[in-house]
Amino acid sequence: MFKNETAGLTEHPSELFSGSSAGLPNTENEEFNEEVQVLIESTGVSDPEGVTIPGRSLNAYALRNIANKGFDEPDLQIFQSTNIVPEYNNANLFPGMYPTLFPFGLGGLDDPKRKVKVSFQKHVDYLFSIHDRSFRYHNSFMFVALNIHQRRLAHLHTYFTVKRSDFLSVAEKLVSISPITLQKASETLQSEKSTFKDLGDDEKEALRLLKEVNAVTTHIPGSQAAKIRARNEIMSYVGAKGVAQLFLTINPCPQHSPVFQVMFGDTKVDLDERYPSLVPGKDRAERLAKDPVAASDFFDLSIECIFEDLFGWDYGKGMSSDAGGILGKLDAFYGTVE
Repeated sequence: MFKNETAGLTEHPSELFSGSSAGLPNTENEEFNEEVQVLIESTGVSDPEGVTIPGRSLNAYALRNIANKGFDEPDLQIFQSTNIVPEYNNANLFPGMYPTLFPFGLGGLDDPKRKVKVSFQKHVDYLFSIHDRSFRYHNSFMFVALNIHQRRLAHLHTYFTVKRSDFLSVAEKLVSISPITLQKASETLQSEKSTFKDLGDDEKEALRLLKEVNAVTTHIPGSQAAKIRARNEIMSYVGAKGVAQLFLTINPCPQHSPVFQVMFGDTKVDLDERYPSLVPGKDRAERLAKDPVAASDFFDLSIECIFEDLFGWDYGKGMSSDAGGILGKLDAFYGTVE
């Protein structure tokens, strides 16, 4: 079944590890060899739809965004004894979780004492790009960082949508409610101990409005709202430029690319040769599984080179180059990553 599901022009990396050579028994009488590594496809656990975030929390975030108040409470609460470790503006969070990556306890993210502010995403990108690849090769750092980043997007970019017919009436009611009332309603909504009876009349009116609106998160990659936003942008291009003349899917394969082997750190690959000598397929598959950051960099480089060198697009000017490409001069294009 695995071979049928992964059938393609080239063999799947996992097939190199199949059979008794990978520790898997070919017959019922053979024993499993625990000393041999078996390649299992790595699947990143993410929550683009925010389904693990309670609906009351999403509504509370949206109310806070309307009130334009500060965000002092963390989205991620790590319980240690009776104390809660804050996620925001806590430079000791990641050094405390990963002492092997931060051996001196310095260089944590979200340091409020830093003179030049660095965003959470930029700091993580920097850690992935430094010469020491410990952050890339760690088995959980990138997943924890991605989870925190997604939760922040859900926290800071949650908004209300409403039907067009109800927009004016809902807008007037929201504008008439003070930010303090919205803040109190947000805190009550997020707290599971408080009840509707504990609210004042203004706070009850604010919560009644929740029945007429929907909470959406449009800035989380992979979410349904983000896909709808991409479709709307494509339709805007169609209205301005006309229907696209070409649809294509680009799927660079890092496993068989000499460029990826160099980006991984293989100094023996000579890119000046027409057919560079590469390590065996099994080793290439292990490299791909070990360094997904290099695979992502390879994908970005491949797409950029295809549009610059084949299609003649000038990224600096945001328009087609004077010479154009194999399809002539591009007027516009739209791309999205699966």
